[in-house]
Amino acid sequence: MDFARQQRDPTRHLIGITFVVVLHALIIWAMVSGLARKAVEVIKKPITATIIEEIKAPPPPPPPPPPKKVVEAPPPPSAPPAPYVPPPDIAPPVVQSAPTITAVTPEPPKQEYKIEAPPPPPPPKAEAPPAPPPKPAVRRGITPVTREDPVYPRAAIRAGIDKGRVLARVNIDEQGNVTDVIIVSADPPRHFESSVREALSKWKFKAEGEKYVGEIEVVFSLKD
Repeated sequence: MDFARQQRDPTRHLIGITFVVVLHALIIWAMVSGLARKAVEVIKKPITATIIEEIKAPPPPPPPPPPKKVVEAPPPPSAPPAPYVPPPDIAPPVVQSAPTITAVTPEPPKQEYKIEAPPPPPPPKAEAPPAPPPKPAVRRGITPVTREDPVYPRAAIRAGIDKGRVLARVNIDEQGNVTDVIIVSADPPRHFESSVREALSKWKFKAEGEKYVGEIEVVFSLKD
């Protein structure tokens, strides 16, 4: 067989050229129709790889600790019994009785008893008179030696007040003079106080040689 003749055969060259042309035509048609683009996208998609871990079995529990050995202490050795020692033979002591001495007690001389008269009773003590009761800090119901009655205020008459009551305390010195007038209460107030204060300051009481406080009630009545 002539190999050089086969290489120069135009029929074989035509078939090869025709196959190359058909292959290029298919490639161009695929690119135009989008088939090649889809193939490229499928190739470009990322490949997701899932790694499955191997399920490990739980570790076995630790072995229990060995039981503790309790070492009991040996009992203490008992003390040996004491040897028996017999008591010594001791003779009982001889008690010597002392000689008894009899003493003769002489009789005491007889005394003569004298009966004396009882002492006279002491004289009765003179009892001091009882002390007077203490005087009250504020005396009530005191009576003046000289007095001046308070005047019914004209302002109370104009206000239509037909009665009133004033309670006052007066400071009295050793000579019985009124040194101060203090209004304790007034009903109605702010009408009769000035008249009472002016009248009581002129009162005169009995001199007692000491200062004291007296309480006086003054009653006003328009009917009088």
